Amino acid sequence: MNFNPNNKRGKKAEKAHNTKYTLKRLWDYLYYYKWLIIIALILTIVTNLLALVGPMLSGYAIDAIEFGKGKVDFSNVYFYCILMVIFYLSSSIISYILSIIMMTISKKTVYKMRKDAFRKIQLMPVSFFDKNQTGDIISKMSYDIDTVNTSLSSDLINILTSIITVSVSLVMMIIISPVLVLVFLVTIPISLIFAKFMVKKSRPMFRMKTRKLGELAGYNEEMISSLKTIQAYNMEDDIIERFDNINEDATYNAYKAEYLGGITGPGVNFVNNLSFSLICMLGGILSVTSGFKLGKIQSFILYSRKFSGPINEIANIFTELQSALAAAERVFTLIDGEEELADKTDAVILENTNGNVSFNNVTFGYTEDKDVLKNISFDALSGKVIAIVGPTGSGKTTIVNLLMRFYDVTDGKITIDEIETRDITRESLRKSFSMVLQDTWLFEGSIYENIAYGKDNVERKDVERVCKLSKIDSLIERLEEGYDTILNDGGINISKGEKQLMTIARAMLLDSNMLILDEATSNVDTRTEVLIQEALKKLLENKTCFIIAHRLSTIKNADLILVVKDGEIIESGNHKELLKNGGFYKELYFSQFD
Repeated sequence: MNFNPNNKRGKKAEKAHNTKYTLKRLWDYLYYYKWLIIIALILTIVTNLLALVGPMLSGYAIDAIEFGKGKVDFSNVYFYCILMVIFYLSSSIISYILSIIMMTISKKTVYKMRKDAFRKIQLMPVSFFDKNQTGDIISKMSYDIDTVNTSLSSDLINILTSIITVSVSLVMMIIISPVLVLVFLVTIPISLIFAKFMVKKSRPMFRMKTRKLGELAGYNEEMISSLKTIQAYNMEDDIIERFDNINEDATYNAYKAEYLGGITGPGVNFVNNLSFSLICMLGGILSVTSGFKLGKIQSFILYSRKFSGPINEIANIFTELQSALAAAERVFTLIDGEEELADKTDAVILENTNGNVSFNNVTFGYTEDKDVLKNISFDALSGKVIAIVGPTGSGKTTIVNLLMRFYDVTDGKITIDEIETRDITRESLRKSFSMVLQDTWLFEGSIYENIAYGKDNVERKDVERVCKLSKIDSLIERLEEGYDTILNDGGINISKGEKQLMTIARAMLLDSNMLILDEATSNVDTRTEVLIQEALKKLLENKTCFIIAHRLSTIKNADLILVVKDGEIIESGNHKELLKNGGFYKELYFSQFD
């Protein structure tokens, strides 16, 4: 697939957002290091003033030469040349110190920004992750923050340097020759109008560029994590084709942004070169007609280059700033995103729960236009096992999401020990549950650390006890390092079934009175599943347990089975009662054996 820069996709550029707000939020971070910034400002002024003395000294050195008479005042030439070396060397040393300070400010700023972004992710509601690609979130925390880092470490000082250089150079040129300065009355407005026009055109393009790069990162993350499935279905060509389309789209938008940004610098540079030519011509005329000294012409030309150079530099920096501001805006949409709704001010802390759970006419939908659960009502008594079964998409996992308050009900209420869940602090509510999901999660660390995760002050004997109950102890003891074996990259060095057993052991270790098993035995073989069921039966005494299962043979001993279909409970009872009724449950149960 060939990339054509003239290809028009018919997509409008994303509308520019609130740049002032982005700058204000960026300043909120920089303000933490205001004293370093003040020092950096002072050093910037000093180093630029030292560098701007050079053109004046150069003119004095040239004027020490009497052209046409063959006389040279070498003492003055040496004096001014030595001063130039001292001033330029001092300016370079201070510039080096300044760069170290700016890198320090940049490092501290992006460290705090990345820390705040990661902290915010922990506080985001589950719905945020349902609506945003993981790769795009990672792109904001890595690529976008790195873009801001690059801009902070160089662009801000470059802009300030340019402003100082332009201001001082203009004053010096007025002092040397007000007549020659008139040239800039024509060229500078042209440069500013052109630069402003190009920045306005390129800003939305840079926003689109960063958004498309985020989409590309999200697609990459999704495809890489699913590579085995892609290869199993021989879908490599299809995935590559889709990647090419997304990649071309991202490349096209990046090209369009960089193309418009790249025009700005050469355009302004052309106008600056035009002004330089006019100054040389007018300076030569003044030298012949009014005896204008050659040294002053030389100083004026050097100051004019310093004056026009930063204008060209500012145009290029503004191009980079568009990308940095677009990246910063994406980061701040994450950092300033809405967190989970705060607990009520009078929310109670759930302690010593009995485990009596009631759903009272609960209705819920992930979107306003569609209800996933419709008027769900049931009572889960303390110490009982409640199984939730039904076809895919019937709302089984949604019931668990509401229990854990990952989402709040749209209508109706859920109570635990006669206290509505919305009146309970989320932290204490979630600590009252142990949870084992179908998708296992283990981090890089020892087996002991993974199983003890979520509980403080755990002794080795407690970990060993739950591992025996979950039938994973023999496997661990066969490993060379035993419980100190390091699980690499989320446990790629063990099987899925073994991962599942470890997460079950982790849940067993928690002192919660309620337990949720969401397809918890889906990754283990039938024999191991039977052993786990026996262990769970002993463990779950006096605990309320919610089990979501597709293999109905595993929940035959449940005290209450809820059959959910299309968001409604269509049957309830124990295994024998439901089979006797001859309804949908019986159909589901025997279909697994047929």
